Amino acid sequence: MGFVHVYTGNGKGKTSAALGLALRALGHGMRVYIAQFLKGMDYGELHSLKRFENVTLERFGRPKFIHGKPDEEDVRLAMEGLNRCREVVSSGEYDIVIMDEANIAVFLGLFSVQDLLEVVAKRHERTEVVITGRYAPEELIDVADLVTEMVEIKHYYSKGVQARKGIEY
Repeated sequence: MGFVHVYTGNGKGKTSAALGLALRALGHGMRVYIAQFLKGMDYGELHSLKRFENVTLERFGRPKFIHGKPDEEDVRLAMEGLNRCREVVSSGEYDIVIMDEANIAVFLGLFSVQDLLEVVAKRHERTEVVITGRYAPEELIDVADLVTEMVEIKHYYSKGVQARKGIEY
């Protein structure tokens, strides 16, 4: 039986936790699908995941941050990703489906929480679904089986340290 995980909060480690779960599953020969919303930049996991046979990673974002209101291209890419996830979660082809930063996509209005909940509801009975990102909507938290909130207690960003290759990206 597949469960729904939500990794949220303002602390570091949401994507890292999801990728750690993926790594564990891959070690057992499981199949993993990862959809990254809003992440078009060059992240280290893109290079690492290419080394595994049972993982598919698709990206649905541009190589820039959204500042202010998202434009039509941002919405189009997010909806393309959500529709792809709808196909993937119901197919039974993958043991784990990770929707990285889907919570942020909802927060920014790229798709609705109802759209996201419909995808989750259509999952294959044995497919584990993991949704990451800050600002997880209450409606998603209510249907999730596991919710972890990463809380920032202290971060070196406050000292002016910029994102570092291999650590933050």
